[in-house]
Amino acid sequence: MSDPRTGPDAGTSEFDRDTAVRPREPGCYEAELSPGWVIGHAVNGGYLLAVLGRALRATLPHPDPFTISAHYLSAGTPGPAVVRTETVRTGRSLSTGTASLCQTAEDGTETERIRVLATYGDLAALPADVRTTAKPPEIPPIEHCVNTADAPGDTKPVMAGRLDMRLDPATVGWALGAPSGKGEMRAWFGLADGRAPDPLSLLLAVDALPPTAFEMGLGGWVPTVELTVHVRALPAPGPLRVALTTRNLAGGFMEEDAEVWDSADRLVAQSRQLARPALGRR
Repeated sequence: MSDPRTGPDAGTSEFDRDTAVRPREPGCYEAELSPGWVIGHAVNGGYLLAVLGRALRATLPHPDPFTISAHYLSAGTPGPAVVRTETVRTGRSLSTGTASLCQTAEDGTETERIRVLATYGDLAALPADVRTTAKPPEIPPIEHCVNTADAPGDTKPVMAGRLDMRLDPATVGWALGAPSGKGEMRAWFGLADGRAPDPLSLLLAVDALPPTAFEMGLGGWVPTVELTVHVRALPAPGPLRVALTTRNLAGGFMEEDAEVWDSADRLVAQSRQLARPALGRR
């Protein structure tokens, strides 16, 4: 299998351009948050995580995020940003670092948007042995799923234009005013320009689907409080399958678990996030 980090489209796609970071000085990078990754009034959290993931890749001696935990401190907005990184530890097979992304207002006030702690390694060096009871989600063929690009213009997030996402019809009752109440969301997932998936795009994939809160009958923005992602393998080329589940909504907070499977039926990423959905009914 070819390495998605060095394939023919690596560094040339819209996702790569929009997550690019430019070194200002050691441990400090400039970024430009693109308006193309906005949901509602804020920049998508998975996109922000990919920006920081790229800065950490440039900082640490290992290329791939194995685990990355993010705390979202304020809503990111399109425009300039600064990413500051710090190497915490380096070893032969793993290295650990921190990163934070800040934006500056017109009055000069700097606001931190997100802070992460991550451990990196080399996914290509992992042994091939797999022992698992996990199974890929059952999703109808792509041609039988709901293309988010076909949503009415006044309901379609700006970010939908960056994605090739096909939702399982069994999880779109919320769009028809009839949510299932099950707290599930499933979809085929890819980038609209055909860029092959890689570890950084997996950081986006876990936070790109409509939230499970919609299928629980809740509407409005669902901001992430904390998100932890485990990247398990280099994904094979082709569309990903993403499954989200929520088992508990209590005290105004909910967890959302994600599994991402590649075209070779391998579990390539997992995540859990704590989010705070709006409590209004859809």
